[in-house]
Amino acid sequence: MTQTKEREKAAPVGPRHTGSLARRMMLIAAGWIFALLLLGGLALDRALTNLVSNQFDEQLEISLTSMVLSAELDPFGEVRFNRILGDQRFLEPNSGFYWQISGGGVEPYPSRSLWDERLAVREDAQAYETVFYDSDQPELGTLRLAQRTVALPGSDVEWQFVVAANREELDQQIADIRAILAWSFAVLGIGLFLMAMAQTWYGLGPLRRVRKAIAHIRTAGANRVTDPLPLEVQPMVDELNALLEHSELQAEEARRHAGNLAHALKTPLTVLTNAASAHAPDLDDTVLREAATMRRQVDHHLARARAVGRRAVGLSRANVMDSAVAVERAVSRLYPEVRFDIDGKTDSEVAVERQDLDELLGNLIENAAKYGGGSVFVTVDAEPGGQRCAVLVEDDGMGIPEAQRAAIFGRGARLDTEKPGTGLGLAIVRDVAEIYGGAVELGESEDLGGLAVTLKLPRAG
Repeated sequence: MTQTKEREKAAPVGPRHTGSLARRMMLIAAGWIFALLLLGGLALDRALTNLVSNQFDEQLEISLTSMVLSAELDPFGEVRFNRILGDQRFLEPNSGFYWQISGGGVEPYPSRSLWDERLAVREDAQAYETVFYDSDQPELGTLRLAQRTVALPGSDVEWQFVVAANREELDQQIADIRAILAWSFAVLGIGLFLMAMAQTWYGLGPLRRVRKAIAHIRTAGANRVTDPLPLEVQPMVDELNALLEHSELQAEEARRHAGNLAHALKTPLTVLTNAASAHAPDLDDTVLREAATMRRQVDHHLARARAVGRRAVGLSRANVMDSAVAVERAVSRLYPEVRFDIDGKTDSEVAVERQDLDELLGNLIENAAKYGGGSVFVTVDAEPGGQRCAVLVEDDGMGIPEAQRAAIFGRGARLDTEKPGTGLGLAIVRDVAEIYGGAVELGESEDLGGLAVTLKLPRAG
C-alpha cells in the first residue's frame, strides 16, 4: 500500500484536460437545435397565424361584398337590402357576427344581432377600399372589422358598410395552432437531441477503442495498435504506431551503444588490470595509453547518443552559413597562421540541431587547418537544388590516397601521428551525419590540391 502511494506521488502529473469532447459536441448540437427550431417555429407560427387571419378576413369580406350587392335606397333615401343575408348569425342577438351601415348623418342601420348596440367604426377609412382592423368594445368584446366606403346609385352620400366578428374564434384557432407547434417542436427537439447523443456516443467510439488499445500496450506489453479504425482516426493511430516504433528504435540504439561502449572499454580495463597486477615497469605509459583509448571511445559514443537524442525532437533547423562562420572564428584562434575563406549561400538551412552542426563543421574545418598547408576553403551549399545541402571543406595539404579513404573513418585512425589528436574527427562526423540522414564523402580538391570533404545534410523543410 505504501509503495503504491509512493508511485502515485512520484508519477508525473500530466496536463489538465480542457473538458469533455462529447460535452462540447452535445452543447454545440443543443445550441444549433434550439436556434434552428426557435427560428423555424417562429417563422411557421407567423405563416400559419397569417393564413388563419387571412381566411378569417376573407370570410368577413365575402359577407361585406354580399351586403354591398344587396343594398339599395328606399323612397325615403335610406339603405335597405333587397334580399336577406345568408348568414343566420346576423339575426341572432349577441351572436358575435354583426353588420352596420352608416353615413349621411342618419341613424346607423344595424343588424338584428347588434340589438341596441352600435359598432364604433373608423372615420378615416380609405375610400372604396376594404380595410380590416380590430376594435375593443367592452359590451361586444374584441371585434375584427371589415369596412368599405360605398357610393350607392342615386345617392350623393358616402355610406360606410361594416361587417364585424368576435375575435374569440380566431384567437382560439391561433392558440390551438401555437400549442400544436410548441408540442411538436418540443418533441422534435428532444428527438434530435437524443439522436445527437447517440451520434456522439457512436462517433467517439473509435477514440474509446484507441484508449483501450493504448492501455493494453501499457499493461499487457503489446507494441502496436492493430484494431481496424475509421479513416478519420486511422492517421492518428498510424502516427502513434510510428512513434512507438521510433521509441523502440531509440531504445534499441541506446542498448546497442551501451553494449558497444562496454565492449570497447573492456579491453583497456583488462590491460590496466593486468599491468597493475603484474607491477609492470611501464605502468605509467600503459595507463596513459589505455586512458586515451577509453576517452576516445567515450567521446565517440557520447557524440552519437547526443545526436540520436536531438534527432528525436524532429524540429531541428540550423543555418549553415551562421554555423560555418562561428566555427571559423573559433578555429582561427587556434590556427592564426591559416587563411580561411567561406563562400556560398547565406540562407541555406539543414534539419540538424545547431550544436551538432557546429560539431560536424568544427571537426572538418579543424582537421583541414591542422593537416592542410595553410589554406582552408569552405563552400556552403556547393550543389544548389539538391535534396541535401552539400558543404565542401577543402585544404591545400597532402590529401588522403584513395585506397586509404575508407579506413580513415575508423575510430582512432590517423594518417599523421606526429600531430596531437584522438583520431575521432571523421568517424564522429560520419556517424552523426548518418544519424540525421546525411553522408560524408572524401575526394581531392581541384582548386587547392589537398583533401576535399563533402558533408551532405538534409535540408530543413
